[in-house]
Amino acid sequence: MSAPARPESLAHLEKLLAALTAKGLVSAEELAARQASTDRASPEIGARMVARAWLDPEWRRLLLANGAEAAERMGVSMAGAPPLGVLEDRPDLHHLVVCTLCSCYPRAVLGYPPSWYKSFEYRSRAVREPRAVMAEWGTRLAPGVKVRVVDSTADYRWMVLPLRPEGTEGWSEDRLAALVTRDALVGVALPRVPQALAAE
Repeated sequence: MSAPARPESLAHLEKLLAALTAKGLVSAEELAARQASTDRASPEIGARMVARAWLDPEWRRLLLANGAEAAERMGVSMAGAPPLGVLEDRPDLHHLVVCTLCSCYPRAVLGYPPSWYKSFEYRSRAVREPRAVMAEWGTRLAPGVKVRVVDSTADYRWMVLPLRPEGTEGWSEDRLAALVTRDALVGVALPRVPQALAAE
């Protein structure tokens, strides 16, 4: 979790907002709406996008072609956000997302980034030794699976479309979405069917 904002930073922010409002560049209502939108964002949005892609080939094509438009169609405002790219995993290819410079992250569809994503250790090790990093999440890929590390930047954000787990044929969108975690959406983990559900 991030450290609390310093009082002087909050004071500067208040002055900036007051100046923008006084010049008519932004209204209090717009700021409130943007804050509410940010607070609603969570990994559940990305999980639902993935689950729908597993079920609907047309939606999958849209998601891969234009992630931001797909998010908008789900009611998520992408106004002012960088483009959203979606990386499709395959049986022979796995994606891992990192921001090597800071903590660029598709907040509109994944919520706030976890502290480990922003850490220097993750940002540096994910590039040098991605398999070792994923192994710390219990993610071990077959030797023949290529790992592609993708850098999320201020200009372009990324999320992963992981492979659908076996044994989920006939599942509903809600049930599938429950398998997709925030960690799977950046590639450090895989969607897994809990043993109790697999036995059903």
